[in-house]
Amino acid sequence: MTVQVVTDSSARLAPEELARWSIRQVPLHVLVDNIDLRDGVDEIPYDIHERSQVTTSGAAPADLAEVYREALAASAGDGVVAVHLSAALSSTYSTAAAAAREFGSAVRVVNSRSAAMGVGFIAQAAARAAAGGARLDAVEAAARAAIPRGRVFIVVHRLDNLRRSGRIGKGASWLGTALSLKPLLHLDVDGRLVLAQRVRTVSKAHAAMVDAIAETVGERSASVSVHHVDNHDAAAELGAALTARLPQLKSLTVTDMGAVLAVHVGGGAVGACVSLAD
Repeated sequence: MTVQVVTDSSARLAPEELARWSIRQVPLHVLVDNIDLRDGVDEIPYDIHERSQVTTSGAAPADLAEVYREALAASAGDGVVAVHLSAALSSTYSTAAAAAREFGSAVRVVNSRSAAMGVGFIAQAAARAAAGGARLDAVEAAARAAIPRGRVFIVVHRLDNLRRSGRIGKGASWLGTALSLKPLLHLDVDGRLVLAQRVRTVSKAHAAMVDAIAETVGERSASVSVHHVDNHDAAAELGAALTARLPQLKSLTVTDMGAVLAVHVGGGAVGACVSLAD
């Protein structure tokens, strides 16, 4: 049979992409008004990022184990590679690693050190290898090889959501006190959200993101996914700027950031995930 690939709902893979590559997806969770909603499964309020009494949680152990079990059965014993949201941003990876122990070496769990479509690109790399007939070790290797080829950048309108969720420390030296600060953030090699550049306005921050991506890509080919939280126009403008600046791009998509990530980055946020060609 074929090695199976699993990811979580942070990956922002469209349903047709999940179907195309036979990727199984485990939902993350949003807790609002004492109701547990499954990301990508249940209907979640469109303004979830504006609500103050909202929390998120990683994939549930039982859900992970169930999906791994189904995937392993579908592989007829060939194995499973699971690619999950950065361990520095969510408990999902550690929970997944614990759930996978039940299956021994047949289920390999990969810390993407990424978020949003950054996770999706890595899952796709694994799925392409699996579709080509690669064995378990090679599929896992394809996923791990895609990690250093990825970059994630984001500009948030306000730091409140990130501060409240603990994704940035309250004492972070770069926070500053200026209300107009619109930092360009990125995920470092360990998948942590860190400061890339201090910027004073949103427009300049978006321009700085385009510059950073252009510098990262250079003359190479790459795929880019632009994400946003209730800010499609800005995301579309960013996508157009990147297409004009980097005509060699293999693909560029514009999608929402998803409920779980939206809770943490807040309304107006715009980000981009880059996957450099192998």
